[in-house]
Amino acid sequence: MSSGRTTRALQRVIESMAASDGAGVKLRRSLGQSPYTRLDPFLMLDEFSSFDANDYIAGFPAHPHRGFETVTYLIDGHMLHEDHLGNRGDLKSGAVQWMSAGRGIIHSEMPQQEQGRMRGFQLWINLPAREKMKPAGYRDIDPAEIPVVALSGGGSAKVIAGTLESEGRSVAGPIQGLATDPLYVDVELPAGAAFTQPVGGERNAFIYVFEGAANIGDAPAVRTLATHSAGVLAPGDLVEVSAGAEGARFLLLAGRPLGEPVVQHGPFVMNTREEIEQAIRDYQSGELTRAGD
Repeated sequence: MSSGRTTRALQRVIESMAASDGAGVKLRRSLGQSPYTRLDPFLMLDEFSSFDANDYIAGFPAHPHRGFETVTYLIDGHMLHEDHLGNRGDLKSGAVQWMSAGRGIIHSEMPQQEQGRMRGFQLWINLPAREKMKPAGYRDIDPAEIPVVALSGGGSAKVIAGTLESEGRSVAGPIQGLATDPLYVDVELPAGAAFTQPVGGERNAFIYVFEGAANIGDAPAVRTLATHSAGVLAPGDLVEVSAGAEGARFLLLAGRPLGEPVVQHGPFVMNTREEIEQAIRDYQSGELTRAGD
């Protein structure tokens, strides 16, 4: 722990569970299994990873969203995004798609491969009430736009959103200036290597380990987070992580909580039941797509 600053302890573990979504894509869901496994402003985190095309080939055919943002990070594979606004984008290995559904969007995400590994994540981030009905927006982020920071103890950190503060360096990712002030970093550490990042108490934070195991916190309160688990971090100033014997690869995610009611019905996330009912009516009548034109 650095002088005068507290290290965030591992407060709660959310083990991912097998699930399926879209037209039958197999995945693991940690945050978002239930309303009790959200972490404001994060609504859901899905991990998908398979070499078997039967697990992913059906993809995510056209479906609606309203009221939040979806972030797709494709580590391995190739998917095609299309939406009712005419956007079309190829998401390839290492790329990110950051989409704000706002008041309404209908889109599809379909695999463009019939063999090989498909691996990545989809994260849902809530929007504040004042932004839930803003026009939909969409951005493809090429791997070349995502800074990769070499860590002095070995390993690396990819900065997708927010700013990495490491070893006297400040490295900004391509996503900045959102209401929830998100931090999204993909960290890879060899065995025994350590990683430290300031994350102030105004933001909620969690870690999701998808390779190896991560030791979180400082002595004597170090706890180990196993593969395919999300670890919600206690309040504090610093995130301190070291890799286990097999190394570790994990996502560090942090965001400013909104502190607003969350009412969710499938792909719609609003603040009241009445707003959800309106979203359903708008989708059924076609108004949801017209609202985004």
